[in-house]
Amino acid sequence: MLLVTGLALSFLYPLFLAVWPGWVRGRRAYWTAAVPALLFLGCLQAWEQVMQGGMVILDLPWAPSLGVSLTFTLDGLSFLFSLLITGIGTLIFLYASAYMKGYADSARLFGWLGIFMGSMLGLVWSDNVITLFIFWELTSISSFFLIGYYQEDQASRQSARTALAVTGLGGLALLAAGLLIGQETGGYGLAGLQDLQGLLTASPLYPLIAVLVMLAAFTKSAQFPFHFWLPGAMKAPTPVSAYLHSATMVKAGVYLLLRFSPSLGGTEWWTWGLTAAGGITMVYAAWQTLFRTDLKALLAYSTVSALGIMVFMTGWGTEAAIKAAVGFVLVHALYKAPLFLVAGILDKVTGTREVTQLAGWGRALPFTAAAGLLAALSNAGLPPFLGFVGKDLVYEALLAQGNSVALWGMALAFVTNVLLLWAGLQAGLRPFAGKPAPGSGRPLSPGAWLWGPPLLLALLGLVAGCWPSWPGNWLVTPALRVTGFPGREAALALWHGYGPVLALSAATLLSGALLAVFIQPSATRSQRWMRWERIAPEAVVHAGYRVFSTAATRITRLLQNGYLRHYVFAVTLFLLVVTAIQLVPLLADGQLPYRIAAVTVYEVMILVMMAASIGFTVFTRSRLVAVASLGVTGYAICLLFVFYSAPDLAMTQFTIDTLTVILFVLVVFRLPRYLTFSTPAIRWRDGIQALAFGAVIFLLILAVLAEPVTREVGDYYARNAYLLAKGKNVVNVILVDFRGLDTLVEISVLAVAAIGVFGLLKLRLKPTEWPEK
Repeated sequence: MLLVTGLALSFLYPLFLAVWPGWVRGRRAYWTAAVPALLFLGCLQAWEQVMQGGMVILDLPWAPSLGVSLTFTLDGLSFLFSLLITGIGTLIFLYASAYMKGYADSARLFGWLGIFMGSMLGLVWSDNVITLFIFWELTSISSFFLIGYYQEDQASRQSARTALAVTGLGGLALLAAGLLIGQETGGYGLAGLQDLQGLLTASPLYPLIAVLVMLAAFTKSAQFPFHFWLPGAMKAPTPVSAYLHSATMVKAGVYLLLRFSPSLGGTEWWTWGLTAAGGITMVYAAWQTLFRTDLKALLAYSTVSALGIMVFMTGWGTEAAIKAAVGFVLVHALYKAPLFLVAGILDKVTGTREVTQLAGWGRALPFTAAAGLLAALSNAGLPPFLGFVGKDLVYEALLAQGNSVALWGMALAFVTNVLLLWAGLQAGLRPFAGKPAPGSGRPLSPGAWLWGPPLLLALLGLVAGCWPSWPGNWLVTPALRVTGFPGREAALALWHGYGPVLALSAATLLSGALLAVFIQPSATRSQRWMRWERIAPEAVVHAGYRVFSTAATRITRLLQNGYLRHYVFAVTLFLLVVTAIQLVPLLADGQLPYRIAAVTVYEVMILVMMAASIGFTVFTRSRLVAVASLGVTGYAICLLFVFYSAPDLAMTQFTIDTLTVILFVLVVFRLPRYLTFSTPAIRWRDGIQALAFGAVIFLLILAVLAEPVTREVGDYYARNAYLLAKGKNVVNVILVDFRGLDTLVEISVLAVAAIGVFGLLKLRLKPTEWPEK
């Protein structure tokens, strides 16, 4: 119950902040950390049940006929991610309370952070593909508003749109994969997918399902070539970058792969897809760090590289590889989040994030320097930090493969770790080492609420490394059981003995240290590398966007030219062609009925009346005569309804025609004299099209009459109108009960149209503001 309450509060308290934004100004902002802290305690309270196999948090029927329910479960894998989301979230909220002090609209940031946290928890707790997709999209939407927090900045808005477009593409892929999985398995639940591996992998749709799931994960976890949205998202405030882009959102794709690995893994599609994407991503992004001088950009690319390692290890699918991937999720969160927070403190205190301009701040910012140093050493994989354990897990898993492909993979992992070590030292050590720049002065102390959260996280990385059996038994082992290795103990150890793994770790540390000595961040090198960005995935995507936008603009200018009659012509012509393609073959084969029943004199008189009124409408030079003639046509149709025993339709038609005539008269009364804007050729064209459209409608009616009559739907409504809806008028019952939602949508459309008409009626343009003809 505590978890459900906390989840509800994470979505409700942003509404509270929208009404009373003053509650997050000044010292009162610290209370926002109470919600993630409550959820963190609730997760810890459920630890014993998680160790015993998991627990059901909430189970509510949603669409039982479709097999969709709102079910939240907490198992080993979701438990690990829940602790990261809520634990790091608590510290981020405390950090943001101090970081955002002085911002007038900080309530908006805290509100969207709360919604994002609730969305992430809903994502990892979901036991249903459909609800998983819904919360997946909520994370994308909330991150869009967080990345674009600085609304006045064009670059910030562009980064937010890019992130939403890329992750939204992945969301559509996830929805398609979920629907296909439901089609193949007969349900959308995630709990039983592990037992259906043979069913899914043997399905002819398996390649498509696997590709869609991988596409969803790659876009969310910033894998090559979809990685570019993550460095661009660094335009967001530092608390957002530390929370979303190091510990939570970007790991949602990794979570998805781990969750589906038992049911979709073990095939060449899965193994090669993940290892190829992860391998390319981890090396490419780590190489990019050599050419970045902005602290957050440097950390962003190192994050992309670390995510590549997680995907790469998940692709191998062995117990050791999955253990390395799960362990690295925890390791990365405990050193990358403090590095981001340290970068935010430096930016706030010094006014710059340029690594080339930062040096010697260790004495002025001792606690911040300690946090940066500890995080950098864990990132480097130096014992006894938890980063050392995580790096050894990767090497150990690859060595255990014992084949040439794995050796190539280990070479890639080695190069990646060396480059990441270099990047970590630049972000966590370089700004505090050496002598300060002349004239830098002594900054104001950032305060404990700023340096406290990163220091605590960095110390956790040190403590967990000294006693790795604790996170191994409490976090990694339960998660490993969920990913297809039940009953196994994911023993984590600081010392693995002498052997190839230790040699690789030592070589990584030595190579990274030498690289840091001989290669320093350089703005010149960065500018030279930027010339190659013209062929980078981001540039290709933006070029494609410009081509698409230009083509769309030209097509829009061609079709949307401002004349309503042109729009009507295009729409009716399209309908005419599409319908005629289907009806002409039926007419040629003689499948349409052609017998005409006896015609009475009354019907002839009504038809003559209709023909005369149509003639007046087409050829008159007076708008009032045209409107009145249209009304006569409508009343003639009313009489036909009466003759064919449909008085309800006749009354409806009579009411509509009367109101239409009155409204038209009120409108045309204020219009200028009748003007002719079209040529005779255009009027002939329109007349021929109108006659053709009428003929097609006539053939369509004949086609409907040729279809066999089935009364199942009508009989159902007739039998159940009174029994289920307590109504004797079947038509009314259909409109307001059986199809009440359709009616509501139609009413909403009419209401929106009425608001638009009212706005046009109230519009008063000056003569100089009228658009040119």
